[in-house]
Amino acid sequence: MKSFQIPEYYKSPLIAEIKEKRKREDPRKQDFAPSFVDFGNVRFYLARHFGFCYGVENAIEIAYKALHENEGKRIYLLSQMIHNPEVNADLEANGIKFIMDTEGNHFVQWDELKPDDVVVIPAFGTTLEIEKLLADKGIQTEKYNTTCPFVEKVWNRAQKLGSDKYTILIHGKAKHEETRATFSHSNKYSHSVVLRDMEEAKSLAQYINGEKPSSQFYEEFKGRYSEGFNVEKDLTKVGVINQTTMLATETQAIADFFKQTMAVKYGQADLKNHFADTRDTLCYATNDNQEATLALMNVEADMAIVVGGYNSSNTSHLVELLEQKFKTYFIKNETEIGDDNSINHFDYPNKKMLHTNNFIGEKRPFTIILTSGASCPDAVMERVMLKLKAKFE
Repeated sequence: MKSFQIPEYYKSPLIAEIKEKRKREDPRKQDFAPSFVDFGNVRFYLARHFGFCYGVENAIEIAYKALHENEGKRIYLLSQMIHNPEVNADLEANGIKFIMDTEGNHFVQWDELKPDDVVVIPAFGTTLEIEKLLADKGIQTEKYNTTCPFVEKVWNRAQKLGSDKYTILIHGKAKHEETRATFSHSNKYSHSVVLRDMEEAKSLAQYINGEKPSSQFYEEFKGRYSEGFNVEKDLTKVGVINQTTMLATETQAIADFFKQTMAVKYGQADLKNHFADTRDTLCYATNDNQEATLALMNVEADMAIVVGGYNSSNTSHLVELLEQKFKTYFIKNETEIGDDNSINHFDYPNKKMLHTNNFIGEKRPFTIILTSGASCPDAVMERVMLKLKAKFE
């Protein structure tokens, strides 16, 4: 796989050594068992896969290339490059300005942009409408478009589904930049609907089966279906694609659910005319990180810590998995760990910070599970690990 040029301060000699050792032992990535690091009174289980993925490293390399090649020009990012506060703060410190926040609220208005400005497209991609707006202003975005190739793969699948007259069901978070971009691209090819979870999938199936009045659909899924959507006509042929950072097992469960729904309604013999198999849109990095997290469920530990940006979708799903078994703390970096025995951590479902005292128990040796999201630098993981280690003799 291609290697990327990213700043050295994002890297960690300690984490790099652990990852390289695992790579030598398991070059085909078939062993998802965690790495075990023993410091005596404290021991760590590190997920087999964590940290920067291909798409993130590619995006960071292109962003710094834009900085180096355009000295003296105004350089903008459409929104956050990736969902990690340290990376975004570093880009801002180097002179890149953000046009919008993650939900589309503007810091810089469109009419402030000039043709010779540089605009970097983030790893999540962007909508066709924004692409056209920038092109109409004479701003070229092709050179510094960091859209993840696995996101583009989803868009290509949407195009194929549309050409075969399937309605596109998008498993994603409607306000997330990637899902907004995917919704825009899929609408070019076919009617589309965004589904958050299995509960919404089951609700949509009730419209497919005529169990709910079609008029109710337009209120329930308001803002999440394409213009001109017709419930009676546009839910007879469906295919499922996904925001690449969603829980992979849930995307597959939703696809399997609609496959079964269509098989019951139209018969197994005619299933291909009503349901498209799209399992190949799942991102390899999302899959690997989630499989590695599931493998952590097989060990015994006293707590788990997940490191990453608080608005990171893929990181939140790692928390969701681990907290099924372990007391789990979601932190952005080592500064959330107090000099006393306390920790600040993020409650993702309720979008609020929590403070916990005495989070490290008296048991010795004390065992900690440690992993991070796909947008978290390994250097941050190392700092978290060493700050935890320093609390033990």
